[in-house]
Amino acid sequence: MTDKKLDKLKLMVVDDELDNLDLLYRTFWKDFKVYRANNASEALAILEKEGEMAVIISDQRMPDINGSELLSLTVERFPDTIRILLTGFTDVEDLVDAINSGRVFKYITKPWNPNQLQLLVKQASDTYRLVKKRVAELSRALRRESLFNAMTKAIRESLDYNNMLQKVVATMGETFAAHNCLLKPVEDDLLIQQPFCYQNPQSEICNLLPEPSELIAEVFQTQHYQITENFYKDIPYQYLVIPLIYQQHLLAIVAICKLGSDQIWHQEDIQLITDVSEQAALAISQAKLYQSLQEKQQQIHLELEVARQIQHNILRQTLPEITGVKIQACCYPAKEVGGDFFEVFVHANGDLWLAVGDVSGKGVPAALFMASTISLLRRELSQEVPVEPNVMMQNLNYALSDDLISSNYFITMVLARYHPSTRELVYANSGHIYPFMWSQKTIFNDSPHYLKVRSIPLGILPKWQGESGRLILAPGDTLLLASDGITEATGWENLDNSRTTNRSMLNQAGLWQLIKKQTQSLNLDNLLAVIQANNDLQEDDQTILCLEIL
Repeated sequence: MTDKKLDKLKLMVVDDELDNLDLLYRTFWKDFKVYRANNASEALAILEKEGEMAVIISDQRMPDINGSELLSLTVERFPDTIRILLTGFTDVEDLVDAINSGRVFKYITKPWNPNQLQLLVKQASDTYRLVKKRVAELSRALRRESLFNAMTKAIRESLDYNNMLQKVVATMGETFAAHNCLLKPVEDDLLIQQPFCYQNPQSEICNLLPEPSELIAEVFQTQHYQITENFYKDIPYQYLVIPLIYQQHLLAIVAICKLGSDQIWHQEDIQLITDVSEQAALAISQAKLYQSLQEKQQQIHLELEVARQIQHNILRQTLPEITGVKIQACCYPAKEVGGDFFEVFVHANGDLWLAVGDVSGKGVPAALFMASTISLLRRELSQEVPVEPNVMMQNLNYALSDDLISSNYFITMVLARYHPSTRELVYANSGHIYPFMWSQKTIFNDSPHYLKVRSIPLGILPKWQGESGRLILAPGDTLLLASDGITEATGWENLDNSRTTNRSMLNQAGLWQLIKKQTQSLNLDNLLAVIQANNDLQEDDQTILCLEIL
């Protein structure tokens, strides 16, 4: 019973109504050491005598000093105390001010429910204990950090694994005034025999001392420090051999030598080195992890380079030459691989099919969906009699929607069929930015014509529904399909004399202005070079395709 009382936290209740004060006391006296005060002055006097309380529960409306003012007076001296405010009034301004300033943990309106209040005070006491525990841990850590500042600073100067091992052995030797120090790393549960060494430059015989091989082997087996004392030409020397362990993994063994009868290892030194060894082991672990990550990143980079080449090969490398039309296309992923794609397909019946698509996201997942989409699209286009563009969109959505929906991805795409003999263009759009066309004859006088028949992206719903748009092209007309990586490129200013910021997006209006500034016939490579020159960082895949009617 005595131990339980000693473990009780201190709680103070403040209320000018004695009935409430007694009720609060009876509610908490079994679990807390309760102090009662019927006004703010009495409460401050109790704090002056008894010191910090774990929890203070105060009524808001009291004579002279109200509850929030009382609690504010305790903040500076007792910052860890948990404060609870009781009020029977809607003192909104006072309560908001008290809570925002950190003076109040919670407030409860009267009449209060004893069970609810007990639960709240239990939560407050748990919070207080946690805060106190954390403060104590931080205090110990700060003291330890001040002792080991020189050591940790030296160790953290390098992330290279071998450099880190040499830095550890040199810093431990210098910090503890050793005559020599050696470190043997442990890799794949094997002790590496070639050591990393430090020698005191003022010592002439340290390199002649025999290595404590047996002691190192014993520490390797037991993972506990060992001390040995020997003599070299009547000169005593002591080796302290300690394991460097991080998260129960032995990373290295360090042997530190002191020479001379006055250079003995005291228990305080051993404890200090043991503590320092924890810091050293952490640093070695981080360096080892960093080296492993570097190797894995290099491997990933090589694999992504192969993936980039494969994806590059998936896209058409040679565009078809068709009488009466000129086709250009470019695709640049933001990363090694991306989700943008284009397709140019000439069917056996003479129809020319064009597509530009954009898988949401970037990188490998988008690239995988891109490859699947092109494969399915080419299968559809290879049919003896391909279906209409909007029906083909339905077929693609049917094949891809389960994977897209489950992975939270979607695909926007424009798919168009051009019949050279009739110059009819039929297109379908699944949530992609509008294609637009213009006549080269009136490019400086007219605005582009946007093809606005559009439906939702693929992968949004299990069944895709949309219409096809139709129009007749004429000689001199140009059709442009692009991904949003083009129109959302940033870094543009006053392309169309509008008020824009230096980091505004290009948008389709800005793209049109760049096209109009082409001094000769449209060249997509030159156009993209201008866009990328003004875009410091390519944030999205960039794809563009155009069809010119000659």
